Amino acid sequence: MTDSVPEGRVAETAEAVPAEPEYDPAAPAPLDVPRTPTGNAEVDARLDRLGDADHLATDGHLEVYEDVHRGLRDALTALDARPEPPAPAPPYGNRAPAPSYHQSRS
Repeated sequence: MTDSVPEGRVAETAEAVPAEPEYDPAAPAPLDVPRTPTGNAEVDARLDRLGDADHLATDGHLEVYEDVHRGLRDALTALDARPEPPAPAPPYGNRAPAPSYHQSRS
């Protein structure tokens, strides 16, 4: 009696066991955080950019976050820089009285 196994039998055994993918906790994984549209195309584009971090290793996240932060900051700055139309003057009868510059001394 021998302990040898026929060659064909060894090959079947190796194929029958599926290779499990190796788990790598540092591998990129999507967070699947929902992003609700804001209605502002520029802001929505920046928020969509956050999805790029899902496909990068952790050391690549900083570049994406800084880019998004810079874009959102620029969008807010642009809102402050836009001149607002002048407010309409109230009708003459509704105007506040002019300040009095005469001071009485008692």
